Amino acid sequence: MAAANTSCSEENFSCSICLDVFNSPVTTACGHNFCRTCITKFWDEQVKYKCPVCNKLFDTRPDLQVNTLLTEMVDRFGTSVRVKEQPCVEPAEVLCDFCTGTQLKAVKSCLVCLISYCPTHLEPHQRVAGLKKHRLVEPMDRLEDRMCKKHNQLLELFCRTEQVSVCQFCTETDHKSHPVVPLKEEYEVKTAQLGKIEAKVPRMIQERKLKIQEIKEADRQIADVAQVLNVLISYVEKWWDDFNEIRENRISTEKQTEDLIKELEREIEDLTNRSSVVKQLSHTKDHLHFLQAFRSLKDPPPTRDWTSVEVRPPSSIGTFWRSLDQLKETLNMDTAYVTMDPDTAHPKLIPSEDGKRVHHRRGMKP
Repeated sequence: MAAANTSCSEENFSCSICLDVFNSPVTTACGHNFCRTCITKFWDEQVKYKCPVCNKLFDTRPDLQVNTLLTEMVDRFGTSVRVKEQPCVEPAEVLCDFCTGTQLKAVKSCLVCLISYCPTHLEPHQRVAGLKKHRLVEPMDRLEDRMCKKHNQLLELFCRTEQVSVCQFCTETDHKSHPVVPLKEEYEVKTAQLGKIEAKVPRMIQERKLKIQEIKEADRQIADVAQVLNVLISYVEKWWDDFNEIRENRISTEKQTEDLIKELEREIEDLTNRSSVVKQLSHTKDHLHFLQAFRSLKDPPPTRDWTSVEVRPPSSIGTFWRSLDQLKETLNMDTAYVTMDPDTAHPKLIPSEDGKRVHHRRGMKP
């Protein structure tokens, strides 16, 4: 009998919204009692003001009256009337909006109340006739964001024309002529597209890495060409300095050279004239004239014995040409090497200490 009285007492001193012992109990005009915080929060989230128990509608938001008698009885009853606490839930779960202190795992969400409930706080929706009419769905977080702002209905569909989520009423008004599918169906389509994007991105990354390598390779080849040209320029400058030295030394013997050339040209002219006379005489048939003329041709004009005269270029000129031939050969080998292996193109050309030869850097073979 005592157990029955205790059960009756627990029901009488519990708020039908939070199912916990009344905290600052107030009474509505229809005679039902609630915690002030619970009924205030409930009405804050509703378009129309109604009683959560009997579903009575009020034209305006009622003024809540403190239930003094119930407050005194709750204080006297103390903490003996408490709903037993349930285990704490995992952080990733949807939590009950009505639990005080430790929030428990929600098992259903109400699309009318826009509140998620744990098993204990869901009980009025399973017992009270008015609350049974509410639409319950699987627990959802951020319920306000899942509701259509225009029709206050759950966003369950997806408009493919405008690429937005819509409710059932939207398909009968603004989106009447648009192709609409369930959210799950569009989710699967977009998930498949995301898979293609996910597979494409690594390829795009690899393409860009290859492009970076290509750019760096082009820069490297330009740098190699510049280095080769610098070597060639220094090589030519060295040759030019050597040649200027040869030319300056040559100036001292320039007068002697000019005299020799003039003497040679004079002898060439005399010999040319003599050749013309000989040619004419060879065609004459006059015996007397031939013999008289031949006598004048018997003795040649006075000339120098040029076999004793030696004119040789400086020995450095020969070295110059040999060095140039060697450079040509090296460059030809370098070109063939680049053609066979572009990845290691343009080996470095290094001049010798005397600046008269070119060779490849050690370790690099054509």
